[in-house]
Amino acid sequence: MEIIGSNLITAIADVIGLIISIYTFIIIGRVLISWVSPDPYNPIVRFLYMATEPILGFARRYIPPIGGTLDISPIVVLILIQFLGKLIVDTLYQLASSI
Repeated sequence: MEIIGSNLITAIADVIGLIISIYTFIIIGRVLISWVSPDPYNPIVRFLYMATEPILGFARRYIPPIGGTLDISPIVVLILIQFLGKLIVDTLYQLASSI
């Protein structure tokens, strides 16, 4: 029974790590698309904005643009996501190995 619990926790850690990696690429895609003038009706552009705007909009409330134009909120969000992901995933792996 301990093996099942350990494998379950490891699987959860793997899924969380995968979700964090996918969301990281989505944020990077949003940043790259912001460098050009995208068609706001394009489904990919709409998806990128809908998937990232809740978190980036929240970060923008607390992180003003540098010089009034340079938005660093995606960088801060990416660092926080990676930090929290590492913390959660590594903790789950250690928990699984201790079972």
